[in-house]
Amino acid sequence: MKKQILSLVAAAAMAGSAGANAQADEISVKKGDTLWWLSQKYEVTVNDIKQWNDLSSDMIRAETTLSIFPEKKYIIKSGDTLWAISRNYGVSVSDLMHWNNLSSDLIYPEQVLVIHPKGSIKEKPAASAPQKQEQTEKQQAVQAAEKSPAPEKTAPAESKPAESEASASTKPSPEASAPAAQEEEGKEITVTATAYTASCEGCSGVTSTGIDLNANPDQKVISVDPNVIPLGSKVYVEGYGNAIAGDTGGSIKGNKIDVFIPTKEEAIKFGRQTLTVRILD
Repeated sequence: MKKQILSLVAAAAMAGSAGANAQADEISVKKGDTLWWLSQKYEVTVNDIKQWNDLSSDMIRAETTLSIFPEKKYIIKSGDTLWAISRNYGVSVSDLMHWNNLSSDLIYPEQVLVIHPKGSIKEKPAASAPQKQEQTEKQQAVQAAEKSPAPEKTAPAESKPAESEASASTKPSPEASAPAAQEEEGKEITVTATAYTASCEGCSGVTSTGIDLNANPDQKVISVDPNVIPLGSKVYVEGYGNAIAGDTGGSIKGNKIDVFIPTKEEAIKFGRQTLTVRILD
């Protein structure tokens, strides 16, 4: 079907990034302060503090100044989207969903979101000393790199030597191995995404698989290259949610998709993005 692809590159510049830029707290280091103690006080990670202040080690000196970006609370307004909020704060949609335990990209006015500007969410420390834990993690990372399989063995489910070595070195609990199993469900690809509507001039509003978008404006549909994503597949699109690969287009070739958005205004806001798509079936 013919459709209008709305590029967001120019539109985004017109709309501007009128989001709230995160303001840092300037902290004066006192004698006896450590990065770990400051991370506990401000509920950030040691790595965040090092990154914000270009520190190459955990050593800090008294009377120096550090920049800290504590978490923010954002009250959702009518018309907000996770994508727009993520752009305003310089974080990703996945971060927002993770920090707020969101299972989908649906948000509602007056809902409060926790945002960690320029930093990652703080993990709860283990009972052991944090510095010892970081050292152990680095050692495990080195061991994993040394024991990684040959490049051609890219499928995690088929890489039996890697699984046995990982289990021998880290011995994860059943709970820890559950996310890995979920990630293996479905193929993930990185795509360039744009948005389209069904109301363009000359458009019928009916997809190539027969979905009437004018009659079903809340239906989540993406246009795909069937050689990359089979037509009719159920997919999960980062920041868009569960959708159906129910349409095709002349300009949709390779790792490129169009996501259906019912209003022209929201389609313009979507623009051009690089997203992860998981093919569920």
